[in-house]
Formats: sequence, C-alpha cells, structure tokens
Amino acid sequence: MTLQTGSLRAITATVAATLLLATSTAAMANDYPTETRVDYVLGCMAANGQDYLTMQKCSCSIDAIAEAMPYEAYERVETIVRMRDRRGELGVLFRTSRMLEDDMQEFRRVQVQADLQCF
Repeated sequence: MTLQTGSLRAITATVAATLLLATSTAAMANDYPTETRVDYVLGCMAANGQDYLTMQKCSCSIDAIAEAMPYEAYERVETIVRMRDRRGELGVLFRTSRMLEDDMQEFRRVQVQADLQCF
C-alpha cells in the first residue's frame, strides 16, 4: 500500500462518515414518533376512505410532510389546531394570533405539496 492509497482511503472514509452523520442528523431532526405518524394516517383515512390504497396514500403524505417540516414545527401546528377548538379566552388567543396563523399557513402549504405528491 502506497502513501497515496492510504491517504485516498482515509479521505474516502472521512467523507463517508461525514455524509452518514449528516444524513442521520437530518433524519433524526425530522423523525416523527410512530404514534404521531399513526395518528395522522388514521385521521387522513377517516377523511378520505377506509381502504388499503388510502392507507398507502396517507402514509406517503405523512412521510412527505416529515421530509419537509421538522417534527417540532409539526407538533406546534398540532397544538394550535387542538387549542383553537377550546372555548374561552385561551381558544380565542389561538384563533386570532397572527404568528400562529403563519405557522398554520406553512403547514397547509406543506400538506398540499404532500397531497399532490401522494394522492
């Protein structure tokens, strides 16, 4: 083994490790818990049909959303949706806040893209 071959192997190993770390870090950032994915699919199926093909499309949709939106942002939107249904001042706050509406608009944009891709 020459010095060049050893250097080439070291560089290749470093690049491979860097790519693997970057990929796993990105995957971890957008890794939605299984419970969240199942909840989304069940809600999607309730709205679109209770058959195997719909289940596949809904699964595709949550996967596409997970690729486009970090879990923390999705969780924030999920909280907004649930809190908007509450009565009283707290519900009004979640229904009228401009900042929260911006989060909802971003989610709707991502969800439309996912639906175009999957349905």
